[in-house]
Amino acid sequence: MPADRMVPALYAVLREGYTVAHLKRDAVAGLTVAIVALPLSMAIAIASGATPAAGLYTAIVGGFFISMLGGSRFQIGGPAGAFIVLVAATVHQYGMEGMALATMIAGVLMAAIGVLRLGSYIKFIPYPVTVGFTAGIGVIIFASQIKDLLGLTLAGPEPGPILEKLPVIWQALPSANPVTIAIAAGTVALIVGLKRFAPRVPNLLVAVAATTAAVALLNLDTPTIRSTFGAVPAGLPAPHLPAFTWTLALAVLPNAIAFTLLGSIEALLSAVVADGMSGRRHNSNMELIAQGVANLASAAMGGLVATGTIARTATNVRANAHGPVSGMLHAVFVLAFMMVAAPLVGLVPLAALAGVLATVAWNMIERHAIARLLRTSGEDTVVLLATWGLTVFRDLTEAILVGFSLGALLFIHRMSKAAGVSAVVPEGLDEADDSAPEPIGIGRADAILVYRIQGAFFFGAASAVGAVLERIGDDHRALVVDFTETAMVDSTAIHTVEGLLTSAARKGVVVVLAGVSPALSNQFAGHGIVAPQVEFAPTLRDGVRRAKVLLGEQRPSESGAPLPAS
Repeated sequence: MPADRMVPALYAVLREGYTVAHLKRDAVAGLTVAIVALPLSMAIAIASGATPAAGLYTAIVGGFFISMLGGSRFQIGGPAGAFIVLVAATVHQYGMEGMALATMIAGVLMAAIGVLRLGSYIKFIPYPVTVGFTAGIGVIIFASQIKDLLGLTLAGPEPGPILEKLPVIWQALPSANPVTIAIAAGTVALIVGLKRFAPRVPNLLVAVAATTAAVALLNLDTPTIRSTFGAVPAGLPAPHLPAFTWTLALAVLPNAIAFTLLGSIEALLSAVVADGMSGRRHNSNMELIAQGVANLASAAMGGLVATGTIARTATNVRANAHGPVSGMLHAVFVLAFMMVAAPLVGLVPLAALAGVLATVAWNMIERHAIARLLRTSGEDTVVLLATWGLTVFRDLTEAILVGFSLGALLFIHRMSKAAGVSAVVPEGLDEADDSAPEPIGIGRADAILVYRIQGAFFFGAASAVGAVLERIGDDHRALVVDFTETAMVDSTAIHTVEGLLTSAARKGVVVVLAGVSPALSNQFAGHGIVAPQVEFAPTLRDGVRRAKVLLGEQRPSESGAPLPAS
């Protein structure tokens, strides 16, 4: 089946034949991922300014539809740490109704991108941008958890921007709770220790369960989910559409666009990671359609923004999942945990969930990747630091757009340097011409000037290449331009060629374009560059030979008018 066919990966898996053995593999993988997703979903929701139940709804509803309809066999969807800042800002500004409406609008936009088959372009994000962005998100997530890690009591609401938050946190340090600090530290120590010495053990769940048990058995004085948010529901709510007004829709539209951009990037990056681990290939457009449907469903069920998550997807692949059924079962298992263990979930201390997010934030900062970029590329370092700085201190959408723009400009600069034009002495290019024992080169009265264009001849390089090509002296009677090693030509470059032909015609110089591919010939023809205005030759050798023939059959024009075509 073609990889770009608009059908879910689930269809392809079932069409191949789905056996009981496959179901067992998917069930084990789904249970493994659900154990990871349960505490993480609640922690992300709390950090986003929502209730723990909203995070669970997102994992259940959003995760189910992403797996059922997605273009990746192994994608696991749910709430993502990268959205914490955006969701928290939206909830703070517009409430849960506004956040739900923004999520629905984002769902429609994501699905539209997929239907229009624009998903492939979303992946064109420079690597330094993704590294800087995720590192910035990690810093913001960690800063958002300092209050719960230390058990601080703030005099007022906690500010969102990090530069406003840190002074408030500093002033509240005397109110730190030693019990809360011990619980948070114990959670982090268990997570790190289990990952190092018992990697097969579900470290997040075990760490949260252990600290929860300690708080309950020792009756420790620290905030819990129940004391802060009330009882956790034991099931899904009835579907509910958010209140809609055009005023609110226009107000949340920038947030919805940010959700769309970030969700699409996160989901497709996660799918690429899964492809690299599994050897499979995902369908970007179908994946975005699934993301759109999942966000519509998640918002209707009281959930948050859902997207593909790299850590949970990687866990799914490592757990030997066979296909999308594992992701669907992951959602079912989370629902089962919620229905059976809702009273126990209410006992979870907030410090334990803050410890979970602290480790997530640390892992989001790809230290080795940052070190490599800092060592190897000054230009990429600029993109990395700009994206990181804007993410932490300004705005996430602005960070992505500026980082992408900087990356694109640097790419154009590099490509313009890679493109080149060089003079070629046509020695030996016309071996059949015995009448010219000496090579026809630069410096003779009847010289044939030969240039070879290499690399991408596009708007970034057109000016430099055009300046070289325009150096046609009075003693040059023919110009051969070799396109054999030209990777691509855009309209700006063709316009440069048009200017060259005009200049050559004014000076009475014959121009031969050699090595022009059929596709490039069609581009030239579309701009009116056709014979007899210019001569074409299949190879550089043929081009030089053609120029000699033309010069031998024509007399120099005394008036400077164009030489007649042969």
